Amino acid sequence: MKTILVCKETDPRETRVALVPDDVKRLTAMGYEISVVSSAGVKSGFDDAAYEKAGAKLVSSNEEGYKGSEIVLRIMKPESIKGIESGTLHLSYLDPFNEKELLGEMASAGIQAVSLEMIPRTTLAQKMDVQSSQTSLAGYVAVVNAAAKLPKILPMMVTPSGTINPARVFIIGVGVAGLQAIATAKRLGARVDAFDTRPVVEEQVKSLGASFVKIDLGEMGQTDQGYAKELTPEQIAKQQEAQAKVCERSNIVITTAKVFGRKAPVLIKKDVLDRMQPGSVVVDMAVSTGGNVEGSKLFENIVTENGVTIMSGDLLERQVPYDASKMLSGNFTAFLSHFYDKEKKELEVNLSDEIMKGCLLTQGGAIIHERFK
Repeated sequence: MKTILVCKETDPRETRVALVPDDVKRLTAMGYEISVVSSAGVKSGFDDAAYEKAGAKLVSSNEEGYKGSEIVLRIMKPESIKGIESGTLHLSYLDPFNEKELLGEMASAGIQAVSLEMIPRTTLAQKMDVQSSQTSLAGYVAVVNAAAKLPKILPMMVTPSGTINPARVFIIGVGVAGLQAIATAKRLGARVDAFDTRPVVEEQVKSLGASFVKIDLGEMGQTDQGYAKELTPEQIAKQQEAQAKVCERSNIVITTAKVFGRKAPVLIKKDVLDRMQPGSVVVDMAVSTGGNVEGSKLFENIVTENGVTIMSGDLLERQVPYDASKMLSGNFTAFLSHFYDKEKKELEVNLSDEIMKGCLLTQGGAIIHERFK
């Protein structure tokens, strides 16, 4: 396998592209043959001329590009798999826990489907980890968006007219997104508190200059993928009660609490929002998986009766598509390089490799991944 198609995303909200020209140049030098759908990178700041200069061939549409392509790269799950040839290695986000029908269709069509979400979170696969690369940017954007909406500045300021106290920011969930949100809020001069159900992250929080909010929830831990384990109803109630007090005194609250493959826990209910200060901003970064905040809506900002703004925090990396595309492209390039056989000068689908075994969901007309078959 050495012929690659870089698709143009069909969702009008999507601004990113799977490969940037610099990585096209690297991959073609290795021996890959790359086609790019015309204008696929325009929203990210990469024009067709840049791709041609890097060695790519331009095609007019995804459907035209499918013909003869052995590897298909795209970001979001396909709306249709029509035209993708049997045996093709297809890489994209697939949302496999919620897209059983799509997985079945891809298996029946003989497509070898790689789910980017399922790439193992190991040291060896770190360069391929799209979850980390994209949520890191999303954490940054969440703080910038909230700061722009907040009716006060974030840093402390001493002026002849008086002293302005720093804004208080509360980050719930200290994964990749949460850590970047903490760092960004601190750089902007805010006073930052943070909480996570995994006590092991306390040292990381403090190293960034934030205060770690301690809530005794009993036995906790994380999954082998590095995500927080799902809480019991009793633990969620205890967490909600303790967090409410911090929320009431905060100007910005950012929630990042997701449970891999499951609905996100509701952590901030209406009664807490009702007690928050007018003008406060809450960013729900788990809105696409059910939401951490009662009343949050996907791709919408809501203002409560007492003047608290609830912002949708889904796919915020799309707001910085130039850098988001460069990071995604680096992830794809690392994957394509890792499985490239230099002697045969082509990519080999090697299921004895733990990375491929962890993320390849369909092959040979069947769903082969243990979690989904």
